[in-house]
Amino acid sequence: MTEKENKKLFSEFAPTTTKEWLDKVTEDLKGADFNKKLVWKTNEGFSVQPMYRLENMKDLKNLESFPGVFPFTRGNKKDSNDWLVRQNIAVDNIAEANKKALDILNRGVDSLGFVLTNCKEFTKEDMATLLAGMQLDCVEVNFVCCCNKAAVLDAFKAVVAERGVEPAKIKGGINIDPLTGYILNGKLCCGEFAQHIKGNLEKMSDFTDFKVIEVGAYVFNNSGSSIVQELGFALAAGAEYLDRLTDAGVSIETAAKNIRFRFATSSKYFMEIAKLRAARYLWAHIVKAYAPDCDCVCRMNINAETSEWNKTVYDPNVNMLRSQTEAMSAVLGGVDSLTVHPFDYVYECEPSELGERVARNQQLLLKEESHFGKIVDAAGGSYYIEELTENIVEAAWKLFLQVQEQGGYVEALKKGFVQAAVKETAKARDLDIAMRRENFVGTNQFPNFGEVINRDVCDCVFKPEDSTAEDAEIETLKPYRGTQAFELLRYKADKYAAVNGRPLAYMLPMGNLGMRKARAQFACNFFACAGFAVADNNGFKTVDEGVKAALDNKAAIVVLCSSDDEYAGFAPEAYEKLKDRAIVVVAGNPESRPELESKGLTNFIHVKNNLLEELKGYQQKLGIN
Repeated sequence: MTEKENKKLFSEFAPTTTKEWLDKVTEDLKGADFNKKLVWKTNEGFSVQPMYRLENMKDLKNLESFPGVFPFTRGNKKDSNDWLVRQNIAVDNIAEANKKALDILNRGVDSLGFVLTNCKEFTKEDMATLLAGMQLDCVEVNFVCCCNKAAVLDAFKAVVAERGVEPAKIKGGINIDPLTGYILNGKLCCGEFAQHIKGNLEKMSDFTDFKVIEVGAYVFNNSGSSIVQELGFALAAGAEYLDRLTDAGVSIETAAKNIRFRFATSSKYFMEIAKLRAARYLWAHIVKAYAPDCDCVCRMNINAETSEWNKTVYDPNVNMLRSQTEAMSAVLGGVDSLTVHPFDYVYECEPSELGERVARNQQLLLKEESHFGKIVDAAGGSYYIEELTENIVEAAWKLFLQVQEQGGYVEALKKGFVQAAVKETAKARDLDIAMRRENFVGTNQFPNFGEVINRDVCDCVFKPEDSTAEDAEIETLKPYRGTQAFELLRYKADKYAAVNGRPLAYMLPMGNLGMRKARAQFACNFFACAGFAVADNNGFKTVDEGVKAALDNKAAIVVLCSSDDEYAGFAPEAYEKLKDRAIVVVAGNPESRPELESKGLTNFIHVKNNLLEELKGYQQKLGIN
């Protein structure tokens, strides 16, 4: 078809206006409220519409900007979206860590993160052993350590010098981040931290591509914050470093190019893409305010990692699905390096070889087979993502300014402003999980009925990570996983079952076929989330038949499953025959509930229950403590 014919074809169709689309949607909703049904209210503080059109783009900023150009919304690179595949290695045994590093470098990794568990006595000889056999100018080398970082840098410099590698060719970084330590343990470990950082900047001045400063944005994500809070507070921490360092005599060029942001990406797929685009835009403008010599200094360097907050101990294979979408978000958002945590990372002392291999391959599939590294800003121009980027920019900037009004990031921590905001969001998210408004497949929704943990698991797996120092000066954040409360319930049931047998929730369906099946499935799902055994049935013709089957199966809980209008007829009879032998539960919230309650039926399960609290109650009734 020629271009002329093509234009003629489309001219035969009148353009559809937004109003016409909305009128049609309203008609199909049949009177239901459009905003309640279709508009998504995020915990970031803004609304997401069900559709976006070209007209939504007219007032958005930076649509004319290009990749690799200030303010870098569309990425730091002009000709590719390539990123470094990073894997972290716990250095308990230096020789073994070296052996593992050499192995994974042959398996697609090009960025190493050495997690030094005992760095107080780390020497040049230790560093030489750790880095033996590596071409240091061909791989990014990073160090994650909790103490004596200066000694680690000294040892690293000495090994580089001994091998005759030009410092400018070295890529990598170290996690010097006293502000993240401050919010986690409540104390500033370095006193006047600007002087401490300045000394390390001077030490590594020849290493022009080695990042000395880290901004730990991941801490907010893993403490249950919103995306806007993670970004807004991370920017405030970054600005605090810039302020303190420039006041100490460090040039803005040196300070800015040595900062790396460490974000976590969650399963909010499009929101996470937009977050990273918004992060670069805002950071570029923050650095620009310090009047650097070159806009190139305004680039934000991002190392992303998959979030820990949403990972689960039960049905852990689902973690692979979660981390895959998170990796895609990070890559499409334009990160510089990415760490995908193994699916069993949250509950194994040391992740399995399978977990690490899958984690590596998740990135390699995106890079080598899906070619995500070839296209710059693949999300650019999407009406939806461009609008999300703008929304996050505005909300995060507003939060950033609120922190500045507190006197800056450190003062905001001292006043508890940051901690209170994160904890308020986390509390709301916890309630959403308990009410199943936020679903975790395999944990608070659709559990694997037959899954059992029959080994001892460290209690810390089910508790927040509390690193608060005894003489803490401020309230701290305590990273945790959103599913921990549910997992603890189920683990208690597993431990109880190993000694006492597993309590059975038995379905007693009667009456309307469709309703009894739906409610039986709902109830099975409901009780399996707390580790109860569940038994469904096709249905019973009489109460006596159902009661006999329940008692024959030694049911601890019997769930009556039927339609609302049928409960009044048979539920009281069933209760009378079961009340001294099992807990009787009605699946639903029927209008006849007051009448049923007057006859002794007090247990009702339905979609408006706080699932977590209800299940705690049933466990307590059965002596599972």
